Amino acid sequence: MLERIREGSQGVTAKVILTLVILSFALAGIGSYLGQTTEQPIATVNGKEISQLSFARAYENERARLEQQFGEYFSQIASDPSYMAQLRQSVVDRLVQQELQNQLASELGLRVSDEALKEEIRNISYFQVGGQFNNDRYLQVIRQMNYSPDSFRDYLRAEMTRNQLVGALTATDFTLDNELAAVTKLENQLRDADVLTITAEQFKSQVTISDEQRNDYYTLNQAKFMAPEQISLEYLEFKAADLALSTPISDADIAANYDENKALYLEPERRRVSHILIENLEDDAAAKAKADSILMELKGGAEFAKVASEKSDDVVSAELGGDLEWIDRDMMDPAFEEAAFALAAKGDISEVVQSEFGYHIIQLTDLVTEQTKPLADVKEEIKEKLAMEQKLDQYYELQTEVTDLAFEVADSLAEAAEAAGVEVKSTALFSRNNAPAPVNNPKVLTAAFSAELLEDGVNSELIELGNEHIIFVRVKEHVAAAVKPLEEVSASITTTLTNEKAGELAKEKADALYEKVTAGESLATLAEAEGLTVAPATGMTRKGFTPSYEVVQATFKLAKPTDKPVTKLVTLNNGDASIIALNKVYDAPEKALDEQAKQSIARQQIGKSFTAFVEALKANADINSAAVAPVESEL
Repeated sequence: MLERIREGSQGVTAKVILTLVILSFALAGIGSYLGQTTEQPIATVNGKEISQLSFARAYENERARLEQQFGEYFSQIASDPSYMAQLRQSVVDRLVQQELQNQLASELGLRVSDEALKEEIRNISYFQVGGQFNNDRYLQVIRQMNYSPDSFRDYLRAEMTRNQLVGALTATDFTLDNELAAVTKLENQLRDADVLTITAEQFKSQVTISDEQRNDYYTLNQAKFMAPEQISLEYLEFKAADLALSTPISDADIAANYDENKALYLEPERRRVSHILIENLEDDAAAKAKADSILMELKGGAEFAKVASEKSDDVVSAELGGDLEWIDRDMMDPAFEEAAFALAAKGDISEVVQSEFGYHIIQLTDLVTEQTKPLADVKEEIKEKLAMEQKLDQYYELQTEVTDLAFEVADSLAEAAEAAGVEVKSTALFSRNNAPAPVNNPKVLTAAFSAELLEDGVNSELIELGNEHIIFVRVKEHVAAAVKPLEEVSASITTTLTNEKAGELAKEKADALYEKVTAGESLATLAEAEGLTVAPATGMTRKGFTPSYEVVQATFKLAKPTDKPVTKLVTLNNGDASIIALNKVYDAPEKALDEQAKQSIARQQIGKSFTAFVEALKANADINSAAVAPVESEL
């Protein structure tokens, strides 16, 4: 039977059927690849998806920016999960805003030409070497940013298009003089009020805290009484600068190094020159004719400094008789420099020289010829350099040996310290927030509190503290985070509960008095009956802190009084309660706005307008955001 099946499968009909089956499977497979993807978009904006790749790229770029801003301390910031969650969400929000702006720009028909895009790329300083665009540098940088040339051009085109949109919005926003005046008038407004404060302090004597209350508070708030995780460390550190020389630096060593490196001690030729500049911005021929005329005047014996002060278009140097002080090679315009360094003797005057600034006539006023510093002048410098070179050689040899010993004898730093010629030092117990020097370093703390060092008790890997300065650490003692015993925190609990209860009593008293105020009784009458004092607060400013921040903020939220004071009860952060009676609202004396203040107010208004614009786009859009999971690099 198997033989018959084999023979049948060799026929033409069977081969055709087999081919169709293979094609159907192949096309089905390709279709599944083309038509489906397992990746969920990070957000959808009006049906347009923002991919995980876009998010990952933007997130990594934002991380890189923060690492550059905060340096080594970013590792501590990044260890806070809530902070990183906020960072991820802020990146999503920004991508959503950008997509909304992209869609609006597309609707408005905004475009960026290929030529403008190329010009922008050429002008980005990150892509330049020596002030000129460098294609190799360009490719290197965009690869580091996880872009291909095509994807970077698409990204930059979108950025430039959004900038067109934002620029159109912000550049056309303006603030009228009367608006500036109104905002300034409002910000500088003054208010007078009477304030009656019922302090929590006066009720503390009436408060008694029982053991049961202390126990209950301790049980319900144990997170407040956590003693932080603590460790003590053993460590060894050494740096190249502290090493002793194995061989003294001799005069012969210094002389030999001097002879080998004389080029390092060569002082190049320097020249002091003056010039007369005739600018050619408007009429080049007239400028050249004027320069030729001045040159003839100088050749006829006119004093250079006097002519420069009267006729040079370089206003700054003209006041000094044309003096430009000392110049070196590669400081000036090439044509100017060639002419200046061609002058042979003090007092010599060049022909008319054309540069990008106009026409110059140059006079050599002083000259220092090229010369080599004598050995005596650089002897100490060479000695220090040779000593440091020798120390560096010793340092790197020691570093390799000490690193190997710290790894091989993983449960002790003694042998590594002996090889380095230093002592093993130790610290007292400390937490992450109060580490002593020199272990108060983000790299050291990250290693010291790592599971490997805490659980295995091994030496750390080499940790660099700076240039040619390293440290190795191991955990000597570890105290896990734990709740402090009740006896240790009982006093602080008593203080906290006493303050809370006293604040509640102060608020109750203030509520009772405020009812009388709203019924028509004056603050002065209430204060006299209660033995309290009404404090007048005159000339309160919107950004002031007197009599307290809370009182000032509450006062400036009250309506302007008409026939009687406007009142409000406000609870202060310290547990006190204040009753405010706003008596008067008036304008501060007018004063002219300086330009900086005007610009500041205008920027505030532009910022508010742009925020309102973005919020309007969001309100009219269909936005769906997915939950933002930690990116792979954090795992």
